[in-house]
Amino acid sequence: MGYAPWMSGDAARTIDPELPNLAPEVVEGYRNAPETMVAEIIDGQLSLMPRPRLEHATAAEGLSEELGPPFRRGRGGPGGWVILPEPELRLGPLPDVVVPDLAGWRRERLPEGFITSAFASVAPDWCCEVLSPSTEKVDRGRKLAIYHREGVGHVWLVSPVLRSVEVYRRADIGWLLLATFEGDAVVRAEPFDAVPLELAGLWAL
Repeated sequence: MGYAPWMSGDAARTIDPELPNLAPEVVEGYRNAPETMVAEIIDGQLSLMPRPRLEHATAAEGLSEELGPPFRRGRGGPGGWVILPEPELRLGPLPDVVVPDLAGWRRERLPEGFITSAFASVAPDWCCEVLSPSTEKVDRGRKLAIYHREGVGHVWLVSPVLRSVEVYRRADIGWLLLATFEGDAVVRAEPFDAVPLELAGLWAL
């Protein structure tokens, strides 16, 4: 059995049984992160970001309210999705531990007992990141790379400042930008293009 380079002496005895491939100090920092911070583990390193502004939360909640009835509940739409706010995802062999603002899975892909778990190890079909100045670099860079590696089919990047939604579809060579929608437009956006989406609902209280 191989060991990570940090596993020696006393350190090896402090391995977290749930995350044995990660350095103990990284796992400890993640588990004990202040409530004012969003903690993730990316490429084996701890990432701490300040909690976003209220406009960030407004956009995430507004999008969830738009998508929930037609796609989660099947009211006025096709249903067939599980859509969750800020789920903990553990993806890849280390794993990377990331928390998108929203994530969605097609129900037919989910194993029995999925919803009772503390975290998801099944990659979503769709992820949404609401951009803020403190998170945009990571959201556009390392997190998009993780989502592509794990086979996430679509990613949306939402900017409350610009009032825009960028819609990406996964391709073998990277992410294909399908469209950028702005303002209060009513749009159809993959993978939720079966029902029109009112962007005004993302920006208003």
